[in-house]
Amino acid sequence: MANYSKAHICQCLNRLLTVRRSSTVMIMGERKKTGMEFVEGVLGLAHGLIHLGLKPGDVVAISALNRQSLEEARAALQVAKPAILVRDATCNSWNFESFANSVPSLRWQVLMDTPTEVNNTKIGLTTEQLERSCKRHLTADYQWAPQEVAIICFTSGTTGRPKGVTISHSALVVQSLAKIAIVGYGEDDVYLHTAPLCHIGGISSALAMFMAGGCHILLPKFEAKLAVESIDKHNVTSFITVPAMMADLISFYRTNHTSLESKSVKKVLNGAGSLSSDFIKNAIEIFPRAKLLSAYGMTEACSSLTFMTLYDPVRESFSRHSYANSSNLAHKPDGICVGKPAPHIEIRIAGDDSSCIGRILTRGPHVMLGYWGQMPSNNSSSTGECWLDTGDIGHIDDCGNIWLIGRLKGRIKSGGENVYPEEVEAVLLQHPGISASVVIGLPDSRLTEMVVACVRLKDNWQWTDSSSNYPVNKNEHRLSSTVLQNFCRAKDLTGFKIPKNFVVWKNQFPVTTTGKLRRDQVRAELMSYRQLPPSRL
Repeated sequence: MANYSKAHICQCLNRLLTVRRSSTVMIMGERKKTGMEFVEGVLGLAHGLIHLGLKPGDVVAISALNRQSLEEARAALQVAKPAILVRDATCNSWNFESFANSVPSLRWQVLMDTPTEVNNTKIGLTTEQLERSCKRHLTADYQWAPQEVAIICFTSGTTGRPKGVTISHSALVVQSLAKIAIVGYGEDDVYLHTAPLCHIGGISSALAMFMAGGCHILLPKFEAKLAVESIDKHNVTSFITVPAMMADLISFYRTNHTSLESKSVKKVLNGAGSLSSDFIKNAIEIFPRAKLLSAYGMTEACSSLTFMTLYDPVRESFSRHSYANSSNLAHKPDGICVGKPAPHIEIRIAGDDSSCIGRILTRGPHVMLGYWGQMPSNNSSSTGECWLDTGDIGHIDDCGNIWLIGRLKGRIKSGGENVYPEEVEAVLLQHPGISASVVIGLPDSRLTEMVVACVRLKDNWQWTDSSSNYPVNKNEHRLSSTVLQNFCRAKDLTGFKIPKNFVVWKNQFPVTTTGKLRRDQVRAELMSYRQLPPSRL
């Protein structure tokens, strides 16, 4: 017998019927749905799938809009082993016969859109046909998959092959409630879907907005022009970003928009990387009425672990922790402050007794059940196994703030010393001529790994290949390896952490679909260029 006191993501449907019954809850182009229409669609589709033959524990795969590439999708399907694939017209160019051959578990394929001529599909159903096959006034009874699995969300794959993170209903519900409490989502919010719904940031924020009862504005994909037009047209109040998205929005407003300010936006949550001081100041100018927050998290922890308010227009306060405190980095590398844990989250630091710095561990209802296909057969575990290792290195200050120093996997071993690239990058970004930097370690016969910095210059700044400490006119915007090394010393960066070589990077740094840096790709590209300075990549 079902235990309806347990958490379930469908428990938000009742609120939509209560507060948004006749109001619009979803807009995509010219299509709109009220709360009643949305709930009826969910229930109709669910009953249609059951009528089709779907059983508890069967996996439903969805590929639509902000989707992965063909090969990424194929790899995910091979891991998830779905019984049914639901897709939209953006996938019509794919060869589904090859999908059927490589994924033996796949029994049905369903189209989200109007039927089109698709060869070699196993079944020509549409979601609309599934909904119509069931009577209206359906009950809102629901079921739980084995182990209370709600979704399998694939990591964005900054290193290696993406993994299928298995997330419970409880994890999604407590994450949503945390966002409602801290960010302040409510039923009056108009939420713009800037983040892709194939990643946990977009999924968790969407569910939080459903629980709050707000209105959703969907875009086919993120483009600054489309986003700004939607903000103006629908009086958008909230959205989430990653640093690359924020950069695009700032650039568009400054170069194309007639009005520099957007007065409707009240909440902006940034994730997948910290915002520089310049970004924060520009964001405040463009969204002066918005509360600007940052979040630190990961797919395995169902999105956000910590939150920090960068700017609050009510208090007119700018967070002093938003940037690295480099006054004493040689003795206490503070790194980047990411704020305090959400209410339901426990965090501790695992390190040796001689240092307060170590691996960041977390536990609580937000933690994943495991990687799909690698989940334990039962819930029993030792005390140590209760903690999820985030793979990050950091420490907790006296006020309870979490400070990130770097990724354990990205650590550089140079001359027997540990160098965390994020710490060096934070120092380089303080130079007025640097717009972006990526620090990596390259093989070196003497040091094991040599610290190398790839830098992108701001407009009107030039690179000189001179290694001499030449006099520079104050009006000349010139950079060199020597200038940047001296800058790092002036910021008290320890000697072995200062980059030995610099590479001027002309293009954008490679990132994942969620805006996370592909450090492995930067390293691979550098490895293909044996000559470093004066390389121009």
